[in-house]
Amino acid sequence: MARGRATRIASELKKEMSDILQNELKDPRVKGIPSITGVEVSRDLRHAKFFISVFGSKDDKEQTFKALEKAKGFIRTEIGQRIRLRHTPEIHFEEDHSLEYGARISEVLRKLEKGQEE
Repeated sequence: MARGRATRIASELKKEMSDILQNELKDPRVKGIPSITGVEVSRDLRHAKFFISVFGSKDDKEQTFKALEKAKGFIRTEIGQRIRLRHTPEIHFEEDHSLEYGARISEVLRKLEKGQEE
């Protein structure tokens, strides 16, 4: 039962974080296109780990994660106002490489397909 609640809260956190990144965060260091690929919430709902993928150069990724770390307090406050929980979870960011990995696999498959056609 508790795991179901954590899953629902993780889903809500993902939705709200996406909205905050798109509409509220005005930091010019956020470059590329940051997207939230997943959220893990601890059993006690005190910690939330956001998996973020950033399309762009390595420098863009570094700048984006620096900006997100700097804005943790603002983001946590926004989430606390939007979602009524007893305790607003501590926010942690992790870089997710799955989108890059998927794009690389697609590129390799396209090259293989071209090689077979010739």
